[in-house]
Amino acid sequence: MTDDSAFPASSVPASWARIDAWLRTHAPADHAMLRPPADPAAVEAAEAEMGLRFPPDLSASLACHDGMDEGRSVLPGRPPAPVDKIVAHWSLCIDINEDLGLFDDDLEEDEEPWWHPSWIPWAVLDGDSQVIDMRPGPDQGRLGNAEHDDRASFDRGWPSLGAYLAEVADVLENGGRVGAFLSPRIDSDGRLRWERAL
Repeated sequence: MTDDSAFPASSVPASWARIDAWLRTHAPADHAMLRPPADPAAVEAAEAEMGLRFPPDLSASLACHDGMDEGRSVLPGRPPAPVDKIVAHWSLCIDINEDLGLFDDDLEEDEEPWWHPSWIPWAVLDGDSQVIDMRPGPDQGRLGNAEHDDRASFDRGWPSLGAYLAEVADVLENGGRVGAFLSPRIDSDGRLRWERAL
């Protein structure tokens, strides 16, 4: 469990409000794919099953949208997952780790394992996930990527889910790139695409 006092007040609701407003205007079909808020009881049950307290940014995000209905994403990268999919993916990775013995005791310095029980897969697609690192320490709450066929990486992540969503909102409203290389574009069908900028 984490101590919420270690985290500042979440900016996530304001960022989601900006993202929602932009999507309603520019990509309404994509906005319609976002689910309504998660049931707080479902969030509590997920925390209990995983033995992890969700950070305030994730709780605030789920209070805005319980993930998305389809596989594509309105955010750059993987789509935000509903609470039940967060638990299902976390449980699957725990089971795989235990079955295959992938808990690494001989990691090199700064090398990440394939999976860790204190990671929350908040965005999931095709076996890969963007995770929130809830291990104790100064990096707690940061975002990274856990691929199904490689070790996880936090090299190109964000310090928090709140920072990530704020950057997405800024880029949608003002232009630019998320993570220095992904730019939004509305395609001929009126759908939002995130494209790698050269």
